[in-house]
Amino acid sequence: MSKNIDRIREFYSEFASKIEKARKINGKPLTLTEKILYAHAFQPGKGPFARGKDYGELSPDRVAMQDATAQMALLQFMHAEKKTTAVPTTVHCDHLIEAETEARIDLFRALKENKEVYDFLESISRKYGIDFWKPGVGIIHQVILENYAFPGALMIGTDSHTPNAGGLGMIGVGVGGADAVDVMAGMPWELKWPKILGIKLTGRLSGWASPKDVILKILGLLTVKGGTGCVIEYFGEGTKTLSATGKATICNMGAELGATSSVFPYDEKIGNYLKITGRTDVFEALKPIESLLKADEETDRNPKDYYDQILEINLSDIAPSLNGPFTPDLANPVNKMKQIVKDKNYPEKVSAGLIGSCTNSSYEDIDRAAHIAKDALDKGLKLKAKLYLSPGSEKVRATIEKEGQLAVFQKLGAEILANACGPCIGMWKRTDVPMGERNTIITSFNRNFAKRADGNPNTHAFVASPEMVLALALSGNLDFNPAEDELINEMGKKVKLSPPAGEELPKHFAQFPEEENLSGEDFSKIEIKIADNSERLQLLAPFDPWNGKDIEDVPVLIKIKGKCTTDHISMAGKWLKYRGHLDNISKNLFLGAINAFSGEAGKTKNIFTNESALISETARDYKKKGIGWVVIGDENYGEGSSREHAAMEPRYLGGKAIIVKSFARIHETNLKKQGMLALTFVNPLDYDKILEQDKISIRNLKDFSPGQPLTMKIHHADGSEEEIILHHTYNQGQIEWFKAGSALNQIARNA
Repeated sequence: MSKNIDRIREFYSEFASKIEKARKINGKPLTLTEKILYAHAFQPGKGPFARGKDYGELSPDRVAMQDATAQMALLQFMHAEKKTTAVPTTVHCDHLIEAETEARIDLFRALKENKEVYDFLESISRKYGIDFWKPGVGIIHQVILENYAFPGALMIGTDSHTPNAGGLGMIGVGVGGADAVDVMAGMPWELKWPKILGIKLTGRLSGWASPKDVILKILGLLTVKGGTGCVIEYFGEGTKTLSATGKATICNMGAELGATSSVFPYDEKIGNYLKITGRTDVFEALKPIESLLKADEETDRNPKDYYDQILEINLSDIAPSLNGPFTPDLANPVNKMKQIVKDKNYPEKVSAGLIGSCTNSSYEDIDRAAHIAKDALDKGLKLKAKLYLSPGSEKVRATIEKEGQLAVFQKLGAEILANACGPCIGMWKRTDVPMGERNTIITSFNRNFAKRADGNPNTHAFVASPEMVLALALSGNLDFNPAEDELINEMGKKVKLSPPAGEELPKHFAQFPEEENLSGEDFSKIEIKIADNSERLQLLAPFDPWNGKDIEDVPVLIKIKGKCTTDHISMAGKWLKYRGHLDNISKNLFLGAINAFSGEAGKTKNIFTNESALISETARDYKKKGIGWVVIGDENYGEGSSREHAAMEPRYLGGKAIIVKSFARIHETNLKKQGMLALTFVNPLDYDKILEQDKISIRNLKDFSPGQPLTMKIHHADGSEEEIILHHTYNQGQIEWFKAGSALNQIARNA
C-alpha cells in the first residue's frame, strides 16, 4: 500500500469540484499549473490571482528535505511548538556521503564521520513523525519519485531540484527551510502567483538524443534567468513519447532556468511508472479524474490565450549537447565541438566522466549507458578517462545488479559510488588531478559552476546525457562525436559506437530496504540528540526584531561583481558538515564572491583597519563593534541551490540589507524569511555609483509598505552624497517578518 494513500484518495475525490470552482473563479479554461495550484488553495474559492503580481496562500501535500538542509530546517521547527508535522514529511540522507573510492567504503566512512548528524536527524524525525531515509538508500528526488510523488499534487522541498517530481505530473517547488517550517507547522505557504511558460513538444527523440538534451537545448535558448517567476508547463503530443523519468530529468533542470517549477501532464507512461513502483492503488484512485490531470482542451487549441509565453520544440530535431563550462546555459552542440574546442581553447583531454545525480540516475538512464558500455566491450574498447557511476537509489542499484548492467560497468572499469549526490554537490575527494590544473570533466549532473564538483576553479565541467558521458570517457576527447567519429580499439581497428538503446523500466524492480517505520511511537518521550560541545550542531537563538529605526551610515561589506550563486555565498563541499552549526558555517560567507573593487575572491577591505581580510572575518569585526552592513550585488543574485544558509549567514553576522540588480526567486524569499532587506536598484546603473569606502543609509523604514519604494543615501568618503531609489517585492505579511526579526519569530509569536 502506498504511503498516505487515504490522504491521496481524499485529495482525488475532491479534485473535480475544486477544478470546477477554479474555472468559475477565473471565467476560463485552465492550464494544468492553474489546476494544481487552485486545488491547493489554503482558502478554497479565493481568487483569481494575477500572475506575477499577487501572492497566493497554498496548502502543499508534502514536505521533503535532504540531510544538508534538513538540519537547519528542523532546528528552526523546534521553535514552532508543534508535536508533529502538519503534513507528511520526509528526510533523506544523501548529501553528506563523500565520494572517494567505492560505495561500501565511502558509506562506512560517512556513517562514522557524520554519526552525530545522522543521530540528530533520526531522533528529531522520530519525535515529529517524519519518515527518515537512512544514508545509502538513495538521492532525495529519485526516492520521492519512486515512493511519494503522485499526479496533481503539490510538494515543497528544501532542495532546488524538487521540481523533479514534475515528471509524475506533480508540482514540486524548491524552498528554504523557513518555508518548510511554515508548512510543517500547519501555516499557509505563500507563493507569488507564477507566470506560465508553455513549451509545446512535437516529434520523437532518436539516435543519440535524450531527454537531457531537451532541457540542455531549452537552457541554451532561454538562459539561467529565462524561467524566473514561471512554472514551465509542457504540452503537446511529444510529451507522450517521453518516459516518466525522462520527463523528470527535464523538470529537474528547469531549476537551472530559474523556474519556480516544471510539470508534465498525466499520461500512460506516468501510469506505468506508478504501477511498477508499487503504487497501483494511486493509479486506481486517479482513474476517475484522469482527464483533469492535464490542461483543458481549449488551452491546447489556443495556447497563446492561456500561456504567458510559448516555446515550440520538435523532439525530432534535438541533437546531443554539451553545456558549459562554468554555467549550465552555454549550449554547445556535440557536432560543433571540434571548432568550439579550438576557438575557446578548452582542455581537450577528458579527465573524468561522471554518471548519476538526481537528474540522471534512473533505471532508463543507466540501462542506456550500459548499452554503450556493452557495445564498447564487444568492440574491444577501453576507457580513456576515469568513469564513475552513482545509482540514484537502492531500488535502481539492486535492480541493475540483478539484471547485469552493474557488472558491465565494472568490467569496463567504472568506479561504483554510493547511492548519493557525491561529486554533483562537491562531495568528491578527488586525487587524480592537482588543485589548480586545467582539465575537463563530463557529467550527467545539473550544475557546473566553477569549483562545484571538485573545488578546482580550473576544472571545466560540461553537462551532458549519461550516454554522452560514457562516449566521451571512451574517447578521452572533448571534441568526440559518437554519431560520426570512429575509435581505435585494442586490436588497432577502427570501430564506431552504436546509438544507445535501453528500456524505460525493468520487468520488476528489486526489493530494497524501506524507510524506517515511525508509526506507533510515543513521540513526546524521544530526546533530540545534540551534544553541548558539538561542532556540527548548534541550537538556534532567535534573530533580533527590527529596532524601529532607519539604517544609518553602515559600511558596504562587499560589492560583488558578476555571477553570485548560493555556492559563491555559502560553499558546499567541506562546508557541508557545518550545515547544522550556524556559527561555524558562517566562516565560509562569500568565499566565492568576486570583489568588484579588487577582483579578488572571498576578501574585502575593513574600512576601520584598512586591511584586506576574509569577508566573514570583516563581518564579524563589524558585528563585534555593533555595526551593521550591506552587500551590493549584480544580476540574478542567489542563483542556484535553495540553501537558506546563504541568507542566514549574512543575517547572523550582522547584515542589514542585500541590494542588487535582480534576485533569483528562492534566495530572495530566503532573505525575507530571515528578516533581511532584499532590495533592487530601480535604475541598475546605480550599481556603478557605489564606491569602496561608502557608507549607506536606508530611510523611511517606518513607512515600509507594499509597492512603495525605499530611499537609499550614499555617503561618499569625500563628503559628497547621492540619493537613489530602491525597489522591493514585500507584501504586508513579509514586512511583518522583517519587523519581527524573521518569519520564524512571527510563527513563534502566533504559537
